[in-house]
Amino acid sequence: MLVLASLGSVYDRAIVDTGRQAEFLFFVSFLVTFGFIRTSAHLIRAQVKWWPGNVNVGGTHIHHLVWGIVLLMVTGYVGVAVAPPSPWQETCSVFFGIGMGLTLDEFALWLDLKDVYWSQEGRKSIDAVIIAATLTGIVLVGYTAWIDVATEVESVVFAAVGAAGAIGILCIAVNLAKEKFGVAAVGVLIPPVALVGAFRLAKPRSPWARLFYRNGRKQRAETRYSP
Repeated sequence: MLVLASLGSVYDRAIVDTGRQAEFLFFVSFLVTFGFIRTSAHLIRAQVKWWPGNVNVGGTHIHHLVWGIVLLMVTGYVGVAVAPPSPWQETCSVFFGIGMGLTLDEFALWLDLKDVYWSQEGRKSIDAVIIAATLTGIVLVGYTAWIDVATEVESVVFAAVGAAGAIGILCIAVNLAKEKFGVAAVGVLIPPVALVGAFRLAKPRSPWARLFYRNGRKQRAETRYSP
């Protein structure tokens, strides 16, 4: 119950309070209808006995595209001419989504004007649904949300570049303190060089060695840089 209450709270804040309930219901009904009708077509093709078959009137197969077009026409008229208030607006959105799912599932039939549902050309229907679902999802989330995401990504990129620049400057300073002037100069153009130089031994008489090197480390530096 606590999980359901939390989901309900999120739904109210993200969907209802932002005025996107009609768009959300359309989106869900569109995807559910497409999934259902595509599954139904597979069951009919597999000749599953307990599943109802195709709709035929007078020997003519009535494609579900027809029912989808009818729903789109009716709900489109109601939405434009009547513009019903809530909750009828949301109900209209659900039926419009159902109509769109039924219609786009046979999108290939629009183009080829023949039954290509199970052929290679039938792939166009799935492509059309993917495009429609993507565009609808973008609209549902909202343009401002995508701007916010882009801003956050931009902030992360700038922060990463800034951090890399700060580390590069620090590495150059360490190389200068170790009297590795050539490495520091190259590191200005190629930061990884400065990073590697910062971890290597300093020259024995450099400020870095005088401050931080004792006994063994100082001896290693003298051995490393002995003429």
